[in-house]
Amino acid sequence: MGSDTTGKVSRMFGVYDENTGLSLRGTFIISPDGKLFNAEVNFYNLGRSIDETLRKLKANQYLATHADEGCPADWKKAGDKTLKPSAKMVGRVYESYEKK
Repeated sequence: MGSDTTGKVSRMFGVYDENTGLSLRGTFIISPDGKLFNAEVNFYNLGRSIDETLRKLKANQYLATHADEGCPADWKKAGDKTLKPSAKMVGRVYESYEKK
């Protein structure tokens, strides 16, 4: 979290509202090599969940070395069930995923 009193960073990430002079609440997960892994933008009055942000960070770290897998919405840590994305799964993700 940070303050952006000039709006420079907010403009760079496309979350600055020129009409109000305020920034939307943006959360961005960026890899060490500068690749955007995750972006979430909320309106001014909607809070964010640090637990969900950390889950997404861990999932992206896991997927960096397991690119052929997918982490479902309730994935929390290495060892949790992952998915193998394919055309056969389109519209059938829930059926393909059985919780432990």
